[in-house]
Amino acid sequence: MTLPASGQGSVRRTGPAQTPEHPTRSPLPLILITAGTLVIAATYIAVILTQPANLDVELGPAALWTMAGYLLGGILIAAGSLSYIPRGIIGLMPVAIALNIAVGQIVGVYTPIPLYLDSIGTVMIGVLAGPAAGALTGILTNILWGVTINPGVIAFSTGAAFIGAAAGWAARLGLFRRIWTAVLAGAVAGIPAAALGAPVAAYIYGGGVGSSTAGVVAILQAAGMEMLHATLAQSLVSDIADKALIFALAFAVVHGLPRRITDRYPFTRFTRRPRRSE
Repeated sequence: MTLPASGQGSVRRTGPAQTPEHPTRSPLPLILITAGTLVIAATYIAVILTQPANLDVELGPAALWTMAGYLLGGILIAAGSLSYIPRGIIGLMPVAIALNIAVGQIVGVYTPIPLYLDSIGTVMIGVLAGPAAGALTGILTNILWGVTINPGVIAFSTGAAFIGAAAGWAARLGLFRRIWTAVLAGAVAGIPAAALGAPVAAYIYGGGVGSSTAGVVAILQAAGMEMLHATLAQSLVSDIADKALIFALAFAVVHGLPRRITDRYPFTRFTRRPRRSE
């Protein structure tokens, strides 16, 4: 039976038997992503409990099993989320990883600034393609950085994965539509990032990893604070400021890109400001 619709031709009434069937989404991607997250969490806990020596000196057994755990978690997350990640993003990941390593190495080693700035590329990927892509970029950054330059950063892969995922979640919630909400989201994300990184820095490296952050921890210890408390205090201040700045930079880049480029990445629809009704 058809009903007339003025100006639109005829509209066919759809009954129960005519309702198009929607294929049930396979639970496998979610299972893989969950398994990868659990593997990463287990690796983090193992690092904290065992406190492996020489993790920051050489690619010995401790660094290798730590790297293997994070790499396995990253592979599982990638396998589960690959169908949701645009192909263009996969091509951008090496650029984002190289940017993370270059800026992080320069800031952490050659400047007195108590910040990191080693997740700019990670946050950008998270904003453009979502939490899974952001988390994967963070993990791969720390693994490649550890293999090529500094084995110690491998132990911080959990925090790197969290920041990438947090950027994707913030973008999905529309927090990258305005600069102040993006900065606020970055500052809030810096709190759990500090909580994840502080035990690693305190128990394995005796404080901050870079010269500037280690100096802040030493000052706080001289003032009477215990190692973990001093490292956590330093991490909170540094991570909140660091992530707020990085999220602000990501906002500026995303909104500065031409629309023809951002349209290639469907996730950026969540970052566009709603148009005012005329």
